[in-house]
Amino acid sequence: MAAELFDALVVEEEAPGTFTRQIKKRSIDELPPGELLVRVRSSSLNYKDALSALGRPGVTKNYPHTPGIDAAGEVVSCADGAFREGEKVIVTGYDLGMNTPGGYGQYIRVPSAWGVRLPEALSLKESMALGTAGLTAGLSLQKLVQAGVRPEHGEILVTGATGGVGSVAVAILSQAGYQVVAVTGKIEETEYLTGLGARQVLSREAFLQNSDRPLLKERWAGVIDVVGGPMLAAAIKSASYGGVVTCCGLAGSAELPLNVFPFILRGVSLLGVDSAQCPSAARNEVWQLLASDWKPQRILAQAQEVPLAELEERFHAMLKGESRGRTVVNLDPGQ
Repeated sequence: MAAELFDALVVEEEAPGTFTRQIKKRSIDELPPGELLVRVRSSSLNYKDALSALGRPGVTKNYPHTPGIDAAGEVVSCADGAFREGEKVIVTGYDLGMNTPGGYGQYIRVPSAWGVRLPEALSLKESMALGTAGLTAGLSLQKLVQAGVRPEHGEILVTGATGGVGSVAVAILSQAGYQVVAVTGKIEETEYLTGLGARQVLSREAFLQNSDRPLLKERWAGVIDVVGGPMLAAAIKSASYGGVVTCCGLAGSAELPLNVFPFILRGVSLLGVDSAQCPSAARNEVWQLLASDWKPQRILAQAQEVPLAELEERFHAMLKGESRGRTVVNLDPGQ
């Protein structure tokens, strides 16, 4: 087994700032140390994957490298006994696909603490149709629920709604009985978002109108923000009294142009969401919910599946903001 070769997408820096991507043969012996060896069947496409694959700064420090922050497959071996041979597992977050060879290779070797057992009600492909985006959306909804936000309390806003996290958030909120209002920079995707369960779709421009005011009209019982920057600031300013806002992204900006009025005059709460380092107990709970009460059938039905060889154009489209929904990467072409 140790000498077995497998296919992996390898990103190399041929010259400073010039990166190429090829599917190459790698050996299991080349993988880093770790208790858990997994035969990867499916992965997914995320914003971080596109950044890593195209050599953008802030994700991957050293090349050659295999991206893929998500992976799902069967356990080949587990040195500490945490998993049995043949068990199906999901690995997301931590350092996978960032500086540790990731899910765009047919094998990964990682610490066993990174693994989560695949819920019985999910297939490997379905788990990757959700992936880090689904886990992040689920953790965000979990934060709202834990803070006491119920469907009867009012509308829930989702920003960046056509992206991976945003689209799953719209779907699982609707599945859980919440009234969802989606904000998007792609108003032409209104039909797509209403199909996922959004009650109303707002354009980014309409939502940000007059957003430079200290406070805006109260509206949202809860918010799942994946954009950051002015979008997050406007969501906080327009949250209802006692409203709860979750934040998990910075595609718009890492800066937050805001005053303290929403917090000290309306009692609004801002809760951070991290899926990369979150404890295994929270991961397991959310994955079980995504496989049952929150299972977003519309997301699963609409997810696109592609082989490694077709990722190139999708990396560029994702960074240009031209992608929507979820893309599953098939590591077993022809099967």
